[in-house]
Amino acid sequence: MLTQLAREQMIEQQVRAWDVLDDRVLDAMRALPRERCVPEAWHELAFADCEIALPRGKRMLRPMIVGRILQELGLRGTEEVLEIGTGSGYLTACLARLGGRVRSLELHPQIADFARANLLAAAPTLPYELVVADGMHLADESRFDIVVLTASLPIYQARFERALKVGGRMFVVIGAGSPQEANLVTRVSDNEWQRRPLFETSLEALEHAPRPESFGF
Repeated sequence: MLTQLAREQMIEQQVRAWDVLDDRVLDAMRALPRERCVPEAWHELAFADCEIALPRGKRMLRPMIVGRILQELGLRGTEEVLEIGTGSGYLTACLARLGGRVRSLELHPQIADFARANLLAAAPTLPYELVVADGMHLADESRFDIVVLTASLPIYQARFERALKVGGRMFVVIGAGSPQEANLVTRVSDNEWQRRPLFETSLEALEHAPRPESFGF
């Protein structure tokens, strides 16, 4: 009962309060046990408005960021989804519940093992595939309805938007400093993409992503 109350407070005080009003998104976050996707030492803060520490110095996305990502992508249940950076597995589970099948790429085996255990505990029947791989090395022929990057790109990389099918949508945070800008990118034709700014945030950079050159004076 206390866990259900804490989860509902998270939904109402953090997620809905940040203009996440899509009932499908709210219901998915309500149904999935976020507390099963956090390290044991952080269980008391599973529903808090903070970035929970994960293995290898990574951080779990705040609940309201997860809600905005899901709402902006507008998943309807049939999409092929690519997630770059599995992290805790919580966003993976939300994407799988709202979309079609999720293929999630995680660079570090330790984090992949952590996420796999979390997903088995929190969402064992949802359609996802967790692969240990570097998301910077996408195959040119890969095409998805949805692409989600859970870390930022200091310099925008067109390889990710090229992984979209026509009509597909991508969530990506761009910038090297703070704040950074979250964007929704839509592929409108074979050779045209539209980018719409969403909100300001700050995420750690995707490993192996190019950084701007530093200049000294």
